[in-house]
Amino acid sequence: MRNRKPIAPDPGRRRLLTGLGALGAGTLLSGCDSLSRSDRVQALLGKVDRLTYAAQRLVASRESLAREYPASQIQPTFRPNGTTDPDNPEYERLAANNFVDWRLQIGGLVRRPMQLSLQSLRAMPSRTQITRHDCVEGWSCIGKWTGAVLGDVLDRVEPMPDARLVMFFCADKLHGDQYYESLDMIEAYHPQTLLAYALNGEELPITYGAPIRLRAERQIGYKMAKYVMRIELVNSFENIEGGYGGFWEDRGYEWWAGI
Repeated sequence: MRNRKPIAPDPGRRRLLTGLGALGAGTLLSGCDSLSRSDRVQALLGKVDRLTYAAQRLVASRESLAREYPASQIQPTFRPNGTTDPDNPEYERLAANNFVDWRLQIGGLVRRPMQLSLQSLRAMPSRTQITRHDCVEGWSCIGKWTGAVLGDVLDRVEPMPDARLVMFFCADKLHGDQYYESLDMIEAYHPQTLLAYALNGEELPITYGAPIRLRAERQIGYKMAKYVMRIELVNSFENIEGGYGGFWEDRGYEWWAGI
């Protein structure tokens, strides 16, 4: 397992939401932009994070839903997070052809590895939900997302019994490294976890993660991987990239980001 990579302090963008009182305090530090944490704060948040994860899994239904909102609360301009235009020649080639040649590769601990076109995903039964994106920089935004339910996609590839985690590998880079994220199987099979291809009734723009982005509505913003190119089912992320389950997690953020 590699050491976590340090990130230079960015005082202007360093925020805590409201202190450590709320459930989910382990996710109060930003996964949207760089910031630093003292060892003391990091240790405290790590303890709270582990408690929150255990508590949520203990008391909450596997299918307890994140709040959904009426259409009247959709914000006319959805605020983007993270990368807004990947500097990736292969991605740029795919985008130039409106992603006709794009394929989502799904493999790892599955019985039926496959590649799915955007057209194939759009042909699957879809779900539309109006939810709030919470970025722990301190801002939130409500939007309407439409996409294929990730659980339905996973059923097609038939996960093996020892598959414990779903990894998402993306086209964008930050600080020179590829973005990636992961969910456990409970969150991956949650009915509100989507591979979203539309925002507010329109084809997903590049700014927001085209051709698809992950929407895991019970998680904080940095878990919502954009520009997803490949999905892999694994039983451990210890030997993947930095070994902590995600781009920001490798840099000190908590893997469990439930809200």
